[in-house]
Amino acid sequence: MNVAVVGATGQVGGVMLRLLKERSFPVKNLRVMASTRSAGRTIIWADETYEIEDAATANYKGIDIALFSAGKDASKQLAPKVTAAGAIMIDNSSAWRMDPKVPLVVPEVNAHALHNLNKGIVANPNCTTMVAMPVLKPLSQAAGLQRVIYTSYQAVSGGGLAGVAELDEQVRQIANKAVDLTYDNNTTSFPKPSVFAAPIAFNVIPECGTRLDDDSNETSEERKLAEESRKILELPDLLVSATCARVPVFTGHCLAINTEFDAPIEPEQAHHVLAKAEGVSMNNLPTPLAATGIDKTLVGRIRVDPTVKNGLALFLAGDNLRKGAALNAIQIAEALITA
Repeated sequence: MNVAVVGATGQVGGVMLRLLKERSFPVKNLRVMASTRSAGRTIIWADETYEIEDAATANYKGIDIALFSAGKDASKQLAPKVTAAGAIMIDNSSAWRMDPKVPLVVPEVNAHALHNLNKGIVANPNCTTMVAMPVLKPLSQAAGLQRVIYTSYQAVSGGGLAGVAELDEQVRQIANKAVDLTYDNNTTSFPKPSVFAAPIAFNVIPECGTRLDDDSNETSEERKLAEESRKILELPDLLVSATCARVPVFTGHCLAINTEFDAPIEPEQAHHVLAKAEGVSMNNLPTPLAATGIDKTLVGRIRVDPTVKNGLALFLAGDNLRKGAALNAIQIAEALITA
């Protein structure tokens, strides 16, 4: 296949390139693209040097699959050009996820949606949604999912390279100032935040994304988690409540999930179902560190939720850059060429 990676200099683009090699994806010709400011630089892939093209002015003719991680605006602007050239666009941004004519796909869950490529675009879910889908789908098939309450604990890499840099810089500054965090509650001791709404080092911020301009008081991340879950699980009436928090972790999103089902389901049954589920690994103590660098969602702490009739509580962890973004895009491409 002739493959383009658009956004090749970003966090997710870099992981996409690594995974194409790791998984021996059948690349005949590779092209790497990014923004105008990165054009002309070079990167090395599979021991060869590639010059980065300007994604905005590039000619997409001859490309079979275009893996996009260039942001919502770039995806919206370039999609007509990419698809008109005959390429299938696999997009990691939020640009097309809720378009009814664009499949939103997690291959372990709804690969059948790839049969409907009306626009020549496949959307990749939000990295937090991704962690939950391989777990919730088999449980829903077993007992009929009615309601989900999500509480997410999202790594700073979800805020891009700038988010990673902000945590790193704050930790270094605080360490150099030797702030006594046990007794010093004066936030002026902390470096002023620019990416996040409050200092992220040694802190938890109960807000990811931007506040929506409506009466819900939800954030964009919380809305995405609810809407994308309904679309991927094919449960349009699924009741969802989400609270998304940012935590001082570099990589790895976690989710505490409380679920309610149509039929009774005991923790032992859930263990049995999930032990056989594709894309899932059972773990007594799922953590971001344990999940980083692996391809599966870690799930554990499965127990009865006594507040509802048929309830379970679970805790999940997943690599937001790998499975949460880059790997899923590669798996979509693999599914397309084997269909």
